[in-house]
Amino acid sequence: MVDYGLKDRVAIITGANNPWGIGATTALAFAREGAKVVLIYKKVNRSFDESKMDKNGVDRYYGANAGNAEAVESKLKEINADYHVLESDISNEDTVKEIYDTVLKKYGRVDILLNNAATDDETGCDTIETITQDVIDDTFSVNVRGSILMIREFIKRRGEYGRIINISTDAAQIFAGQITYGASKATLEALTRSIALEVAKYGITVNCVAPGPTQTGWIDEEFEKDVIPLIPMGKLIQPEDIAETILFLASKQAGMITGQVIKVSGGKAL
Repeated sequence: MVDYGLKDRVAIITGANNPWGIGATTALAFAREGAKVVLIYKKVNRSFDESKMDKNGVDRYYGANAGNAEAVESKLKEINADYHVLESDISNEDTVKEIYDTVLKKYGRVDILLNNAATDDETGCDTIETITQDVIDDTFSVNVRGSILMIREFIKRRGEYGRIINISTDAAQIFAGQITYGASKATLEALTRSIALEVAKYGITVNCVAPGPTQTGWIDEEFEKDVIPLIPMGKLIQPEDIAETILFLASKQAGMITGQVIKVSGGKAL
């Protein structure tokens, strides 16, 4: 059994209210390693049919992201995790400072940051012919500005251990049909490399995980049939696949890995 050296480490995880999501799954993985986890989330209110939340699809996904983190908390309680939950907006620098104030008051330090929170456009206005200013601003405010603010505050409040992991997407470099979302994630990959160079002197690593199509509750049976042929490994990525990669990047063993973008995509979009 691998000892990742994460016992009693303090990890902040953004975008953690979807019980089927990468954030929640990673929080549980960290907690099982003995880490203290801080879950940050913001309710995203999109229309959904509650009667359809019993199966995978956009209704389950939108419903999960519109709720609080109670389901995730329940899972953490089952394993006696040491955790804290905050509903907050990472796109605002004042609330980001409040997040760190709260965490430092409770735990005394922050060792790991997972920038998982993200948003995209649900209206179909993310092509070059239909894009609107609001879609651009809303997407970049969370995916880019929010991540930068969380990283900046992490560096300011740094301790003796530092691991920053950003979440991109396997198609970040070419994402026709979702150009703003793709561009925001490509920006996050570029930031990963630049910030890694800036903070290496502090012993802090900065890496990025780029998932392929991951079953976080949003892929219904019909779409699954369409997307699986695009994945050379022949199956959907699971949140646990992403969480295991994040665990390693956050570990003591990964101390000399920095500035990297690691695709966990089953071979898709190489």
